Amino acid sequence: MIDIAKITLVLGFSSFFVAGTGMNPVWAASPGQEIKDAANRVLKIINDPKLKGENNRNAKRDKLRETIFPRFDFSEMAKRTLGKHWGRNPDKQREFVTAFTQLLEESYADQIEAANADKVVFVNERIEDDFAEVSTKIISPKGEETPIIYKLHRVGSEWKVYDVIIANISLVNNYRSQFNRVLANASLDELIKRIKEKTS
Repeated sequence: MIDIAKITLVLGFSSFFVAGTGMNPVWAASPGQEIKDAANRVLKIINDPKLKGENNRNAKRDKLRETIFPRFDFSEMAKRTLGKHWGRNPDKQREFVTAFTQLLEESYADQIEAANADKVVFVNERIEDDFAEVSTKIISPKGEETPIIYKLHRVGSEWKVYDVIIANISLVNNYRSQFNRVLANASLDELIKRIKEKTS
């Protein structure tokens, strides 16, 4: 399974455009520049003394969720993970997006604190029209490097992540393979049920 903690370590930023300053959203910086500053924001939450300890665990996770997950285009990710099954089940799309979003949240929640000693390094970015790829790498305290590529597209005035590739493994493709195995012998209702059971 892809390490969601490594994804969230990099994606802890408040926005890909100017935010929280009273200004209207504008293209203030490239996706790469924003991600270069991203780790500091999430690490600030992780290392905040006021959020240390088991009693503050839920508060810390809430802050991380508020900071990280608005940056994802979960509808697009969900659509891509289902592939051909997406268009065949229009009445189930919203329910699947909700379940899939919860799955990602639960996947990272138990791992994120383990990433607080890692270092994030920006490598490069590539922008083509409304799509972008930003390459980074995570360096562990032992010096182990994990390459991460973020695929983004423009949604209105924002850049949103629709896929993450960790060590050459696509998050979307990884989930699509798992879901296809289920859907080969079961309905989308059954898949949604299994996802909900896993996250309940």
